[in-house]
Amino acid sequence: MIAPLTPVDFSNLRQWQRIDLEPSLAAFRRSAAEMLSTASGFSRQPVFGGSIEDWYPVCKASLDAMDARHFFETLFKPFQVMDPDRPQGLFTGYYEPLVEGTRQPDPAFPVPVYGKPADLVSFMLDEVQNSGLTYGRRLRGEPAPYDTREKIEKGSLAGQGLEICWVRDWTDAFFMHIQGSGRVKLQDGPEIRLAYAAKTGLPYTGIGSVLLKRGIGTPETMSMQFLKQWMKDHPSEARDLMWHNQSYVFFQEITVKDPGLGAIGAAKVNLTPRRSLAVDRYYWMFGTPVLLDTTTPPESPGGSQPFVELMIAQDTGTAIKGLARGDVYWGWGVEAALIAGHMKSPGRMTVLLPPAVGRKHGFM
Repeated sequence: MIAPLTPVDFSNLRQWQRIDLEPSLAAFRRSAAEMLSTASGFSRQPVFGGSIEDWYPVCKASLDAMDARHFFETLFKPFQVMDPDRPQGLFTGYYEPLVEGTRQPDPAFPVPVYGKPADLVSFMLDEVQNSGLTYGRRLRGEPAPYDTREKIEKGSLAGQGLEICWVRDWTDAFFMHIQGSGRVKLQDGPEIRLAYAAKTGLPYTGIGSVLLKRGIGTPETMSMQFLKQWMKDHPSEARDLMWHNQSYVFFQEITVKDPGLGAIGAAKVNLTPRRSLAVDRYYWMFGTPVLLDTTTPPESPGGSQPFVELMIAQDTGTAIKGLARGDVYWGWGVEAALIAGHMKSPGRMTVLLPPAVGRKHGFM
């Protein structure tokens, strides 16, 4: 049986010596500060996460580190990741959409963007085990599923004052849900930033897979751009297609002081374009440095190119499942949307773990 993690030397990592590690260190520092304060990621115990005590030395050292390369090479041990279920790996992309909206409902902007409802809760571990539900509402004291996307979009939450803003159409709102954040250029005010606040916990279904099962498109041509065009060409069928994905995301309005950073990810820190990675929380702790060796999609400006960077695990997603599975945060704008919408590349992950974590799992 192939070990999921194999120790390797930095000298054997492709392109390692050519990578600019300063942006990676800056991103890691944001995660380190969160770990040293609230350490919210340790509310779960990922397979290769270790304990907060294992991470304290590297987190503290990062705050005063003067040389990024020396910091990572001295305080971490690299491990090659091998997923027996997906040896080639799979790496996709996401971005921060920009849509038009308004603070007040308007015939031209009829679609509400909701904040988290008061009755949406996270269930305790024993409740999760008994009900199979991670999130939902309590009915007569017992865990129950929350409303589906279809019910919510048909008005089940109307009248509760949860609306943050309204956007032009359901497709805009849907893809903002998929990306987990967004920017809304208000008709009656400035641009506002929205970040993920909660989700219903109902099953996530990729609507691209629904179309493929209908014989529409191919795995090679399926992309966010393909989906948007199909929905534009088939407006009467678009709502029903979106309702196949029962999962629904709620947002919170945030202020981002640094214009070079993205919205706040699941790790409770601002995301860094091209340095933040969404990972499977079952395996990896937020803050884990990940050397990603993959390629950009052919539709990228300049075509497919090697993408080898040290990323920091700072987000997650319902569709991100597996040891060698990641979602690259590309930022915002036309280019970011183009790359993220088409990216589905094979590749390789090498995780950098504090030595204490490696020893716990017998990999050192």
